[in-house]
Amino acid sequence: MADKVKLALAILIVLAAVAGFYVYADQSTLFRVMGLLAALVVATLVAVQTAPGRTVLGFLGDARTEVRKVVWPTRKETVQTTLIVLAMVIVVAIGLFLIDSFLLWAINSLIVSGE
Repeated sequence: MADKVKLALAILIVLAAVAGFYVYADQSTLFRVMGLLAALVVATLVAVQTAPGRTVLGFLGDARTEVRKVVWPTRKETVQTTLIVLAMVIVVAIGLFLIDSFLLWAINSLIVSGE
């Protein structure tokens, strides 16, 4: 039950911050954004104190660990792959142009001969 109350409180904090952002539209945008961000930080801290919040925090930690395990391609591999993709795009574009030109010629031949 305490988790539900904490999550409801976090949602209320966010809603109050958004409402305050628009209610104080005559104030400086900088101050309104700073207040909104501060409220979001407080709401996040409240939400993390719940079981679902801790689960999300654990998931984010695990995701960060997995991203660190990724083997990123070298610059040379990236450039080579990009050039291969560009070459294939050009080849396919030329092929589609030739097919389209042939079909246009064939349809024009049928229409002209049909008159």
